[in-house]
Amino acid sequence: MYSLLSHNTFGIDVSAARFLEYASVEELQQQIAQGAVTTPFLHIGGGSNLLFTKDYDGLILHSCIEGIEVTEEDERTVSVRVGAGVVWDDFVAYCVAHGWYGAENLSLIPGEVGAGAVQNIGAYGVEVKDLITAVETVNIQGDQRVYSIEECGYAYRNSIFKRPENKSVFITYVRFRLSKEEYYTLDYGTIRQELGKYPELTLPVVRKVIIDIRESKLPDPKVMGNAGSFFMNPIVSKEKLLALQQEYPQIPYYELADGQVKIPAGWMIDQCGWKGKSLGPAAVHDKQALVLVNRGGAKGSDIIALSDAVRASVREKFGIDIHPEVNFV
Repeated sequence: MYSLLSHNTFGIDVSAARFLEYASVEELQQQIAQGAVTTPFLHIGGGSNLLFTKDYDGLILHSCIEGIEVTEEDERTVSVRVGAGVVWDDFVAYCVAHGWYGAENLSLIPGEVGAGAVQNIGAYGVEVKDLITAVETVNIQGDQRVYSIEECGYAYRNSIFKRPENKSVFITYVRFRLSKEEYYTLDYGTIRQELGKYPELTLPVVRKVIIDIRESKLPDPKVMGNAGSFFMNPIVSKEKLLALQQEYPQIPYYELADGQVKIPAGWMIDQCGWKGKSLGPAAVHDKQALVLVNRGGAKGSDIIALSDAVRASVREKFGIDIHPEVNFV
């Protein structure tokens, strides 16, 4: 058995029957050809979006494909090809250091580039799909395929790579296009307010502000196990929002392009009195109610019990179902 303790940010002490890493497309294809990739299997990234509920009786696959390569460049944009095993925040730091705009709002999101493309990670008004141009893959037969951005089927925290039938499609590289011309996305959360503390607006300053905001709300997984935001923010109709505003005039919301609205799940959980509360060794973080934490020694079942209790409270109070964005294994 292979311990997965260091491969999940919740710090759940479980093991896998087998564990296999590869550092190139050729190595992955070789392992497939030799029959080393056996079922059942699960491909993971940094383990920042997983909740293991028990030992995994199969093979855990992990990409160590590194590299950030410029493939095209003009006066306005730069296109880069990034290995799926690159730590996401290292890539963001690289973009900022090179004066490339677009990824800075996604600073400090845990995990790796490949998993980010599966999940369509997002924060502070930006989603990774806004930057991706294509995704390179290898399937369980060892065949390579490039998916265009249109083929990836991106939606809020979703992509075709999350579908059960595509669990045997492994992302090897992600292609991004970033801007060399100055532009920012600042009208989300407290970004503008925090920027007021600095004499000028620059790319490194925006990255620092995003990191400071995240660190003020989110616990370090090395200190307290967590997977960042545990729940997705629900999307509801305008009619539902108007009905809620009758009872909760102060309810925050963000309007979407399709006429629907997104309501912060963290606000609703806080209104239900869960912030800082615990059920055994699992707790709702005291600074951000969207985050569930392992206070030490929690099992996956402890986190799920807390998640179920929180969801029931929100459903009862607001008539809205909130869903985990974390994947249960």
